[in-house]
Amino acid sequence: MTDTATASDLPGAATSPRLRFEHLSMVFPDGTHAVDDVSFTVDPGEFVTVVGPSGCGKSTLLRIASGLTEHTGGICDVNRDSIGYVFQDATLLPWRTVQKNVELNAELQGVAKDERKRRAAEAIELVNLVGHERKYPKQLSGGMKMRCSLARSLVLNPEVFLFDEPFGALDEITRERLNDELISLFISEKFAALFITHSIAEAVFLSTRVLVMSARPGRIIGDYAIPFESERPHDIRFEPEFAEICGMINNDLKEAHA
Repeated sequence: MTDTATASDLPGAATSPRLRFEHLSMVFPDGTHAVDDVSFTVDPGEFVTVVGPSGCGKSTLLRIASGLTEHTGGICDVNRDSIGYVFQDATLLPWRTVQKNVELNAELQGVAKDERKRRAAEAIELVNLVGHERKYPKQLSGGMKMRCSLARSLVLNPEVFLFDEPFGALDEITRERLNDELISLFISEKFAALFITHSIAEAVFLSTRVLVMSARPGRIIGDYAIPFESERPHDIRFEPEFAEICGMINNDLKEAHA
């Protein structure tokens, strides 16, 4: 039996978690048991990252949260009217400019033309794409495409952001630069974030909390509160405490693969 609640309908919704999984499980029609008994929350202003072996159900959690996949057991509690989803691929429409791609979600929601232009301009500024509004996707670098994808979701001011390995295909320098920018955006916009990555360093740098999943069926086997301040200098990656946390998570992942 499954249950999907809407956060805005619940008592005390103003202070309740923006996303809640409770004893969540997922068995696909072919019998694949992807996720088993997963329980955690993502509160307002919390950045939770999930790491784990390939095929452990990380992306399945995002698809369930977004409504793209229906879970088979437990509870998923989230307001699906206020979700931003950034995929592994930027999924930009090649025939639309940056400006028009960023306006797309607002356009589909029926936002008036002048208002969506205003929102798009604000989002483009937030992701540092000012001056590139008239360019088409083929004229953009990989990092710029991901910024455009992020801006497209920002125009609807979502309470919850879902990130499915958005920087995985980028080179290390571009990836770190976008990590820095995402931290700044998270601080300014105060959304709740659920982020999926294979990079331990990326997980620790971005997050207020890192969860480790086992091999399939995915279960939570590690839960790490990240002790750093929200505003994190780039070189925190070289601090001993940062390395220590990465090491503990790495040990969990080795056990997950065993």
